[in-house]
Amino acid sequence: MTHRFLTSWCGCSPQSQCRAILTNNDFSEGGDGGGASSCDGKFHSNSERIVALSTGWFSGGSRCNKLIRITAANGRSTMAKVVDECDSLHGCDAEDAFQPPCKNNIVDGSNAVWNALGLNIDDGEVPVTWTMA
Repeated sequence: MTHRFLTSWCGCSPQSQCRAILTNNDFSEGGDGGGASSCDGKFHSNSERIVALSTGWFSGGSRCNKLIRITAANGRSTMAKVVDECDSLHGCDAEDAFQPPCKNNIVDGSNAVWNALGLNIDDGEVPVTWTMA
């Protein structure tokens, strides 16, 4: 299936819509997200619409607790709160749950984000766009 987007890759600092890959993250204690969220030092329920952004988009925490709008190729969109960084520089350690570093275009969403977008979590990676809300 080919996905068509209205905008192109926007680099590290989105000016409008940014193309991204939505992945799934378990933000709960003991989940695959590793440690507590960077923004508030807490674990979160997967029923919350929350995301971690790649390092460049996370922008040193300047997007913490801000809302973004995520839109899937199926036309559905949802708002989600930024609570963490998907580290694009480091990985393979306890803090990052021994996961490799994130790619630089990742929006790592909770189950609630995937469900709100009507997407199948088992797909693993899905192209989306996102903007600041």
